[in-house]
Amino acid sequence: MEVGRSFELDFEITEQLWSGFIHLFRDSNPLHTDEAFAQKKGFKGKVMHGNILNGFLSYFIGEQLPTRDVIIHKQTISYHKPFFLGDQIRLNAEVTAYHDVLQVVSLKFSYYNQLEEMIAKGIVQIGII
Repeated sequence: MEVGRSFELDFEITEQLWSGFIHLFRDSNPLHTDEAFAQKKGFKGKVMHGNILNGFLSYFIGEQLPTRDVIIHKQTISYHKPFFLGDQIRLNAEVTAYHDVLQVVSLKFSYYNQLEEMIAKGIVQIGII
C-alpha cells in the first residue's frame, strides 16, 4: 500500500445494528436505549454507541483493504459528535506510512455523518502477516 492512498466506505446506522450491538455487548445505558432520557440530556434521540464505529473500522481493515493478511497492532479514536439511528456514516481513511521491512502500515481515519460533520477520527496501525 502506497502512502497517500485513500479509501472511502459508507455505512448506515440501522435498528438491527444498534440492537445487535446491545445484545452482544450488553451496554444498555439509558443514553443509548431510552429516547426520553437522551432528550432530557440534550440529545435529539438515543445516542449510538461510539464503539459501533470501531466495528466499522474492523470491517474496513479486515475486508476492504487490498490484502486480507492483516492484523491490527494499535488504534486510537476520539469522538467529536454523537450519531443516531438512521444516520449515514462515511469512513475516510488514508495511508500515512508504510514500512516495507517491518510490514507495518499506518492509516489515519475519520468518520462523517450525512451533514458532512466529523463525528470521530483516529489512527490505526496494522501489520501485514
